[in-house]
Amino acid sequence: MSRIGKQQITIPQGVDVTLAGRTLTVKGPKGTLVREIHPLVTVHTENSVLSVSVAHPEEGLERSMWGTTAAHLKNMVDGVTKGFEKKLEVNGVGYRVAMQGKDIKLEIGFSHPVVYAMPPEVTAVVEKNVITLTSVDIELLGKTAAEIRALKKPEPYKGKGIKYMDEVIRRKAGKTASGGKE
Repeated sequence: MSRIGKQQITIPQGVDVTLAGRTLTVKGPKGTLVREIHPLVTVHTENSVLSVSVAHPEEGLERSMWGTTAAHLKNMVDGVTKGFEKKLEVNGVGYRVAMQGKDIKLEIGFSHPVVYAMPPEVTAVVEKNVITLTSVDIELLGKTAAEIRALKKPEPYKGKGIKYMDEVIRRKAGKTASGGKE
């Protein structure tokens, strides 16, 4: 049995969930999300409660898809009601970040500035050296944050680069000078 899959998801006021064939659409005050449901999984909606089930819960693939689908549906409902947010921090001497229209312009130690084109579903706000990304789609938000971080990953010696706000960088000691020849 999937512990996550058998939990019921409560649909809050103002959220509309429609199932047309294998396509589930969730509409809320912050936006609309659409997802294809895996053929092994069945989704039921009754009395503002979403429930997910499978035909053979003892089989590995069906059990894994059961929990995965339930987690996706919960994230969809949370996204259209509250939204999601990720913060990135840019560290380094001379490293700058600024908005250029809807895109982000990063000066991160290369000979040229890097312009990252933001997806239309994700909004970005820059304050000093902190980039705040918000979206209703948690998967797209995570992908966007990972792509921005991959432009200049934090290095372990000085900590320069782009990191998540809650990320801890393990620092390494640099080279030490030796006293003489042996």
